[in-house]
Amino acid sequence: MALTTGIVGLPNVGKSTLFNAITQAGAEAANYPFATIDPNVGIVEVPDHRLQVLTELVNPKKTVPTTFEFTDIAGIVEGASKGEGLGNKFLSHIREVDAITHVVRCFDNDDITHVSGSVDPLRDMEVINLELILADLETVSKRLEKVNKLAKTKDKTAIAEQSVLQKIVDALEAEKPARSVDLDDEEHKLAKGFQLLTLKPVLYVANVSEEDLLSDEDNEYVARVRTRATEENAEVITICASIEAEVAELEGDDRQSFLADLGIEEAGLDRLIRAAYALLGLSTYFTAGEQEVRAWTIRKGTKAPQAAGVIHTDFERGFIRAEVVAYEDLKELGSMTKAKEAGKVRLEGKDYVVLDGDVIHFRFNV
Repeated sequence: MALTTGIVGLPNVGKSTLFNAITQAGAEAANYPFATIDPNVGIVEVPDHRLQVLTELVNPKKTVPTTFEFTDIAGIVEGASKGEGLGNKFLSHIREVDAITHVVRCFDNDDITHVSGSVDPLRDMEVINLELILADLETVSKRLEKVNKLAKTKDKTAIAEQSVLQKIVDALEAEKPARSVDLDDEEHKLAKGFQLLTLKPVLYVANVSEEDLLSDEDNEYVARVRTRATEENAEVITICASIEAEVAELEGDDRQSFLADLGIEEAGLDRLIRAAYALLGLSTYFTAGEQEVRAWTIRKGTKAPQAAGVIHTDFERGFIRAEVVAYEDLKELGSMTKAKEAGKVRLEGKDYVVLDGDVIHFRFNV
């Protein structure tokens, strides 16, 4: 399933450097605002140690990881909601992504210009958040004006929308994001139709110096970001974009040796993807056969027929049942044959909710 997280931030916070590192896509990184005018999209493989274990057990002809998509969006500046700094174009790009990865500069470096003249992560976060709020306020205000007229005709859909829109307007006018509004499932479904920027889940990425990466608790900038994120019920991860750029140029043992020399257990990409998965409520299931071992991405709570549909629509349309074994059981027993003998392979029907790590063979008939 194609899901995208958009990388946003003020100019020169390390967005494009991070994007280059995690996608090796070569987006232009320059020491001035608006080096990236159009969004750059990169598809990265999702690292998953379970895939390698399954490959060793099954010995397929090929192994296919699942993927995740990152979109590098040009730096937003104050006034973006009014069109400043090509703001309207940037905001439209953000509207197209599923989640927002907000990069915040948490390092001092006199050689790298800051658009505001100094490093202040809270100010930087507020600049972008306010621009998104102002853009949403314009959207919902226009929509509410139309809906109010329809509501007078006793239109039930309009009345339902009117209530949701008013709640969101109240929050935005208080400079709070739409995601902070307490909505029930039906209200949230309506709200999603408005394509609001501040309704999207957000992950803050604190870009620190190499010196601070292993001891970010001593970084006052990071502490401020974490405090603000806690208030928003958001998550924060720390990454050194410059180190990630170096890691991206290495492969295999060289990559692991480089990380080990720095005292880093895993690359920033691994942590970023894991956090992005959690942000979007995603999980992974596997198919494993002689032809291929493959990882598939689904949303948590997806039932078996819909999970099968991720592979092919015919699988969902003709779904009969799913033959399921948990990854941990398959790993422990060593083969599908032994898993069956141990009673660990189950036949599940249309109401089965697929779990993260399930290894599935779908039975279908079209």
